[in-house]
Amino acid sequence: MQNYKNKYFLFALFLVGWIISGCGGRKHIPDVSHIPIDVTIQRFDKEFFRIDTNNVPGQLKLLEKAYPHFAPTYFSQILNFGPLSDTNRLMPVQVRNFLANKDFRALQDSVEAHFSNMKPLEAELTQAFRLTKYYIPRFNAPKVVSFISAIANYGAVTMDSTVGIGLDMHMGADFPVYGMLPDYPAYIVQKFTPAYIPVNVMKVVQQDLYPPHEEGAQLVAYLIDLGRQQYFLEKVLPETPEEVRLGYTKEQLDFCNENEEMVWQYFVQNKLLYTSDWQDIMRYTGEGPSTQGMPAGAPGQIGAYTGYRIVQAYMRKNPEVTLEQLMATKDAMTIFNKAKYRP
Repeated sequence: MQNYKNKYFLFALFLVGWIISGCGGRKHIPDVSHIPIDVTIQRFDKEFFRIDTNNVPGQLKLLEKAYPHFAPTYFSQILNFGPLSDTNRLMPVQVRNFLANKDFRALQDSVEAHFSNMKPLEAELTQAFRLTKYYIPRFNAPKVVSFISAIANYGAVTMDSTVGIGLDMHMGADFPVYGMLPDYPAYIVQKFTPAYIPVNVMKVVQQDLYPPHEEGAQLVAYLIDLGRQQYFLEKVLPETPEEVRLGYTKEQLDFCNENEEMVWQYFVQNKLLYTSDWQDIMRYTGEGPSTQGMPAGAPGQIGAYTGYRIVQAYMRKNPEVTLEQLMATKDAMTIFNKAKYRP
């Protein structure tokens, strides 16, 4: 009889936990429909390719007037054409040659065909910005513009009050141009899909709000930074699958979940948490097809997974801490120590 009662008690405890957790995994998403943010993506890429090449200097001035925070950075840093103010020297020649290049025009045509309807993306970014404002009141929603980088791996960028989306870096993993470029291996190309646009946008938004630790910090600080970024993404992109937020395949995430203790013990037993060696730090926080020294199933940037689990443990143990307070905490060790992470 006592055994039966114990089983009944355990079942009841499980049921209560299941209900509290959201009926089997459903997330609580705040109602933010009242927050006055509505994203409209301005198509800088289209306007740039509509320039009259017979009057490039005059057209560039109009483009700069329409996009004062974005155009100078686009030409000087993304296309590497130099300062936009130099419209009477090399700039017009470089712009004219770029617009006349048949490959770049074909790329823009493909982008326009692929992203002919921006409404779903605008709705997703609207929700993400509203949730960010809900959790972090000081956040001011930036303007959003689209551009092409000539496949220069600019997924999303921020400058002043503007976020730019490199549409040519989100054409789908099967886009034939990617396969022709040796600089982009498969583990990178798998993330060149439209599903990663909101993730890339919100990553640069988060980094703009809360810059990461500078070079020279210990690995544990980088793990916490990556973990906080993932926790931020979880809150502002609650409908995005976890593997997409992390940049893993489903199989890689499954490996991490099934081997969470092993991954943690690897860091502990190899005394890596307090290392400041840059090569070690990049091995566990940088992108790659896998993580050197771990089993083949371990994804690159596995530090993001471990950091995320540490931060989740911290937030479970400290439910009074808000997302804003979590992100603003300067001392990563405070989070690490209070998390008492033990998978």
